[in-house]
Amino acid sequence: MGHIRVRNVGKAYKRYHRKIGRVAEWCGMGTHHELKWVLHDISFEINAGDAIALIGVNGAGKSTLLKIITGTARPTRGAVEVGGRIAALLELGMGFHPDFTGRQNVYMAAQLHGLNSSEIGACMQDIENFAEIGDYIDQPVRTYSSGMQVRLAFSVATAVRPEILIVDEALSVGDAYFQHKSFDRIRAFREQGTTLLFVSHDPGAVKTLCNRAILIDQGRIAQEGAPDEVLDYYNAMIARKQTSELIEQSEQLGGSKITRSGSHRAVIEEVDLLFNGVTTRAVSSHSAVVVRVRGIVHEAVEELTVGILLRDRLGNDVFGTNTFHHYSSSQHPAVGDAFQVDFAFPDLALGLGSYSITVALHKRDAHVADSYDWWDRALVFAVTPAERASSFVGVCNLPVSVAWK
Repeated sequence: MGHIRVRNVGKAYKRYHRKIGRVAEWCGMGTHHELKWVLHDISFEINAGDAIALIGVNGAGKSTLLKIITGTARPTRGAVEVGGRIAALLELGMGFHPDFTGRQNVYMAAQLHGLNSSEIGACMQDIENFAEIGDYIDQPVRTYSSGMQVRLAFSVATAVRPEILIVDEALSVGDAYFQHKSFDRIRAFREQGTTLLFVSHDPGAVKTLCNRAILIDQGRIAQEGAPDEVLDYYNAMIARKQTSELIEQSEQLGGSKITRSGSHRAVIEEVDLLFNGVTTRAVSSHSAVVVRVRGIVHEAVEELTVGILLRDRLGNDVFGTNTFHHYSSSQHPAVGDAFQVDFAFPDLALGLGSYSITVALHKRDAHVADSYDWWDRALVFAVTPAERASSFVGVCNLPVSVAWK
């Protein structure tokens, strides 16, 4: 139970050139429409207990795919097999009647989720407590803010642990407190075996909640794999929409992928990690190190910013900065100029483990504006225990003092 199998699913909508065309077809007067395909041969499988993220730009087809999976839309071709009870939060306030109270809407919405009246009554108090909307539970939903609607809708959808939970960005409308609260419940469901299908543009949430990601682009699966790899590819794809670029995929040791993208108007030639002026790939915590980036300018650019991003072994962002934020980007560098930028860390206070460095060349403060070269995981290094350092847990050792009062 709790599985989803999508096989060669395609979805097309009829587009009529004239309003009378639909009536003409009803009367048997030939075909007067053309098909507009929004999904093309989508196939994937989600096993029980998996947590899958669907990512992609707006209009890529994610929401249409979710509607087909939940049964609110039918595929034009292909098939979907779902095993288990689904709780879906697809649209803000979906299924709520604005003139009914929150309590009345709870009963209606919960029945849509397969609960009977006695089951709803048994969990009503838990729904109220989790939603935390107070006396508004007995006020018409039309008086609710968008955040209150999300609170109530999520509380109803998750009142009883579903075998499959589908969330389509609705949580992004809620406040930060409720987002944390909702994610804690989703994590708890995952630990109990709930299958998760999650749509979000938040890379942190995707990496934290999901063990796999699927990138949808123009109605097709563009990439599938580990969340950090798919997000990097998505990052490159977004940059490509702003500038002509080449995406190169090469296999790294262990089968993971490195993404290299950009217009190549300026190119990264070497990335190095130095300790006492010597190349290294293993340093002790709290060492003084330098991340050195070398490259060359191939075409005229208005501005050259060099940036670095440190990530842990799970792909979570640990620290990033660039020359723009340090007021030192190069203005109008000459074509053919070689450059070297050193990022000096006097105290690399990282926890034990493996880390990677991603390097980017671009204009201004972010690579999405005008990306010249984005090199994902250009360098991997290990952090080992430091001598005479206090023990800690996590990816960084923050300054702290402890005193009994």
